[in-house]
Amino acid sequence: MKAHSFDLVVLGGGSGGYAAALRAAELGRSVAIIEQDRLGGTCLHRGCVPTKALLHTAEVAEGVRRAAAVGVQASLDGVDGAAARAWRQKVVDGKHRGLQSLVRSRDIAVIDGRGSVVRHDGRPAVAVGDDVYVGDDVVLATGAASRSIPGVTLGGRIVDSEGALALDEVPRRVVVLGGGVIGVEFASAWRSLGAEVTIVEALDHLIANEDPSSRTALEKAYRRRGITLELGARVTNADVHGDGVSLTFERNEEATTIEADLILVAVGRAPTTSGLGLEDVGVETERGFVVVDDALRTTAEHVWAVGDIVMGPQLAHRGFRHGMFVAETIADEAPSPLDDSLFPRVTYSTPEVASVGITEPQAIAAHGADRVVTREVSLAGNAKSEIVSAGSDARGGFAKVVALADGPVLGVHLVGERVGELITEGQLAVAWEARADDLAPLIHAHPTQSEALGEAFLSLAGSPLHTP
Repeated sequence: MKAHSFDLVVLGGGSGGYAAALRAAELGRSVAIIEQDRLGGTCLHRGCVPTKALLHTAEVAEGVRRAAAVGVQASLDGVDGAAARAWRQKVVDGKHRGLQSLVRSRDIAVIDGRGSVVRHDGRPAVAVGDDVYVGDDVVLATGAASRSIPGVTLGGRIVDSEGALALDEVPRRVVVLGGGVIGVEFASAWRSLGAEVTIVEALDHLIANEDPSSRTALEKAYRRRGITLELGARVTNADVHGDGVSLTFERNEEATTIEADLILVAVGRAPTTSGLGLEDVGVETERGFVVVDDALRTTAEHVWAVGDIVMGPQLAHRGFRHGMFVAETIADEAPSPLDDSLFPRVTYSTPEVASVGITEPQAIAAHGADRVVTREVSLAGNAKSEIVSAGSDARGGFAKVVALADGPVLGVHLVGERVGELITEGQLAVAWEARADDLAPLIHAHPTQSEALGEAFLSLAGSPLHTP
């Protein structure tokens, strides 16, 4: 077996892996990335980027459908699914070429192949075929893959998100199994493209990790849009038959069967850690996730883990931060501590849901109801919001701020058209532990949707301008 030596060896070239590699190279380290597929990982090729491209196609179709509301005469003659897919792939390919160029410019070695973690002469390493890539440190960044549930087998007309993105047509009737972020995004896109959509979710709410106000608002908007919600439903079986599929679920001991053309399984993603040899080198896992300390060190010396294989929110930008954090820690740069609550979360549905920090129930549990205050400002009276949502069944929304009565902002929660673009302001407020009276003097441009957030800060400071 031939050995190749580097300062840092990264197993996995997705968001967390290539971020670790780029930052380490910037800090003067020699770096190798082992990747069995393509640089960029799931997010670039089968997740975040193509999914948002699909959602943009849906947004354009919805805009044409709503054009008369703003005085534009237009008609939607149909959606060319193959052309839309080709455009998505063009976007992905362009980003992939850019990433390849960036990695080459930093003199990072990219090795194609499936790797497994080993020890070589007492040092951590990754074996690929007959070669072994030895590092002073090894970063595990193997990401996650779609999971399913008992009674539902992927194949044919039962697809995961990757299979859904590969479709050249819009399904006429579709059942989305799962009401988390992936499920509600595909449901939103397909509904805008003309499909009949039903979401089946075992929990009592969509996007259950969000603030109660946000998830309730999304559920109401989806019902107005004609999306059927089957909440608190336990799936028992799924069958493919002829040109269709059927899904059976139980609720209150009563069975119901739904017929459709396609079932999308979107019940979450499992960490990709099996078959990597982790246990052989002393890397401990729990339910498939790699066990790490606050600095993302694993239980094996000089082996680190980042991104979706570390328990917590599965977000590409969390992976970016993890990768940079580990590279800086190895280089003794003393990066700022990690806090999962400070990663902004955006569901790119119609309407969008965005949040950062903690929810109102979490704040009450941590600090007591008597110390927690909230302000919720409706977007119904916001001029820009009314403009951009003209003709939409999902119009409206709100900006909600959760804070301590005698202290800083703890959480920001937004629902409405394009509110994902506003969440960075909320992140700054929460991360910098800003108080309402620090933020109230900061005037927001008019007309913008961000004025609703500014109004919430004004209200918390006791000086609302447009609200009681």
